[in-house]
Amino acid sequence: MNIRHKRLRHGGAHDGRGGHPPHAHSLHAPLSRRQLLGAAGMAAGGLVAAGMASPVLAAVPLPTPLPQAAAAQVGPRLLGRAMRALDVHARRFAARNVFGVVDFTAGSSTPRFHLVDLAGGAVTTVLVAHGRGSDPDHSGWVERFSNQPGSLASSAGAYVTGDIYDGKHGRSRRLIGLDPGNNNAEARALVIHAAWYVGPDMVREHGKLGRSEGCFAVAETDLDRVLARLPAGTMLYADKV
Repeated sequence: MNIRHKRLRHGGAHDGRGGHPPHAHSLHAPLSRRQLLGAAGMAAGGLVAAGMASPVLAAVPLPTPLPQAAAAQVGPRLLGRAMRALDVHARRFAARNVFGVVDFTAGSSTPRFHLVDLAGGAVTTVLVAHGRGSDPDHSGWVERFSNQPGSLASSAGAYVTGDIYDGKHGRSRRLIGLDPGNNNAEARALVIHAAWYVGPDMVREHGKLGRSEGCFAVAETDLDRVLARLPAGTMLYADKV
C-alpha cells in the first residue's frame, strides 16, 4: 500500500494540499416559496441517538407539492426535512432563498452537497467528505453520527453559517449547530473547508474520498463557489434518510 493510500484510509487529517476539480451538476427548476411556509409544529423531543439518522424532523409530514426537479436531485424526504428546518429555525437565518443540503445517505464517491437557490431555481451539487468517526472502517459510507467532542464524526441537523476565517485548513466558514444532534459544532470546530483528499481523482483511484474529522471538506476548486453560495446567516442541513 503506498503512502498516499495509507493517508487516504487513516488520514482523515486535513493538510489542505492540492484539491482536485470535482464534477458539479446543475438543475434549473423553479422552486416554490410556498415550501418555506407552514411547517411549524416540529416535535419537541427530537433527541438524536448515536449511530442513527436525526429524527428531529422525521415525523413531520412532507410539504406538498415539492419542487419536482429539486426533489429529484436532492431527494423528496431530505429536501422536505431541509425546507421544514428553514421554517423551524427561521429566526436564525438572515436569508432563506439559498441553502445547502448534504445527503449522507449517498456514499462519498457521489456528489452529495447540494447548493439550492430558490430565487434562481437551480441546484448545484459537489463532492463532500464525511467524518472518519462516522465511517471507522473507511467504507465510503456514513454509518453513524455523533455530536460528541473527540468523536471525529459528522453530525446531523441544521446549521447556520458563520463568518469566513483563515485557519489551519486555509479559508473556512464557521458553522453553528441548531439541533440537539449538532449543537456542539462550534466546540468541535466543525467548519466548511477545502481538502486535498476530495475530488474526482481520489474517487477514480480509491473509489471513495478521504475522511475529515467531522468537517464538511470540499475540493479546493469548489471552495470559493460553496462559500459564495452559502454566505453568513444561511442554512446548511445534513442528514441521511
